[in-house]
Amino acid sequence: MTRFSMNRMRAVFIKEFQQMMRDRVTFGMAVIIPILQLVLFGYAINTDPKGLPTVVVSTDNGPMSRGVLAAMQNTGYFRIDHTLTSEKEAEALVEDGEVQFMVVIPPHFSQDLIRGEKPVILVSADATDPSASGNAIAALSALVPQAITHDLPGALRTLNLAAPPFELRVHRRYNPEGLSRYNIVPGLVGTILTMTMVMLTGLAMTRERERGTMENLLATPVRPSEVMVGKILPYVVMGYIQLGVILGAAFVLFEVPMVGSMTLLLAMIGVFMLANLGVGFTFSTVAKNQLQAVQMTFFFFLPSMLLSGFMFPFRAMPVWAQWVGEILPLTHFLRIVRGILLKGNTLPQLLQDLWPMLLFLLVAGVVALKRYRQTLD
Repeated sequence: MTRFSMNRMRAVFIKEFQQMMRDRVTFGMAVIIPILQLVLFGYAINTDPKGLPTVVVSTDNGPMSRGVLAAMQNTGYFRIDHTLTSEKEAEALVEDGEVQFMVVIPPHFSQDLIRGEKPVILVSADATDPSASGNAIAALSALVPQAITHDLPGALRTLNLAAPPFELRVHRRYNPEGLSRYNIVPGLVGTILTMTMVMLTGLAMTRERERGTMENLLATPVRPSEVMVGKILPYVVMGYIQLGVILGAAFVLFEVPMVGSMTLLLAMIGVFMLANLGVGFTFSTVAKNQLQAVQMTFFFFLPSMLLSGFMFPFRAMPVWAQWVGEILPLTHFLRIVRGILLKGNTLPQLLQDLWPMLLFLLVAGVVALKRYRQTLD
């Protein structure tokens, strides 16, 4: 027994390989997760978003204003989805997150430009995510001297030799200094809660089975819905404790502004936590042991982190990746928490992201309850 034996090693290898193949969940995760990472990083991740939704406020339909808008679209960063005459309506689109940019062209822009009065065009950007609007704003610096070059015939070409014929003012809304922590720190609230809520709840039922206490629980006159709610609520309390720590650090250490209602924020976080706890409880009824529960948690957490807009701009992803991202509760929660903290959004403005989370919570709860009944059988 003192010398290394190839036969004994081969026997242990065969035994371990057979055991690994029997654990189909672990083997599947080992194969699927690398493929998922390759697909997401190779196809879905893009740090230079193009075609950002833009609303234009203009009453001037002259060739100069049309030339400026055409030049903006030619950069590839701006996609004009709305053309309005009311600045108030355009402001509402920016506040609701429907558009990334608002372009305001003053009345009589073409006439004022020809007279040499140097009119001002205002570009208002939703800068809650600086990485999503940074390159587009940088592209505007090269826009002024080239925007109307072909629209100044004859004697008007002398305007090209002088100072820029018009001024382009960029207003970064909600984050004037372009601080990345204003975007990252609120997003951390959602990512940390997603990780901990799904994982801790995912371990709940598997721990009961591994410790042999599942039989005692089944012997009690407790209904499946009562067990599920009773196991979820302690983690809701833990989630709010985590929330207090994160928000305290956000306000004290990183000076993240709090523009909206704290009560509304706490309510939205409660819905978000329940949605993730429902997923974790479902995983706990599927997994045979705690290792499988942790593996399922990472399988859910990885696309949530990458496709929600936390690490990379959401509008930079291809359409199919955005469809997947819209299913995930973290995507909608990031919009909600940033909207409340940075924009001061109210409940009516949050409904478009609240109802997908409620629907996800309903589906996750029904699946978890159904799976738990099958576990009892």
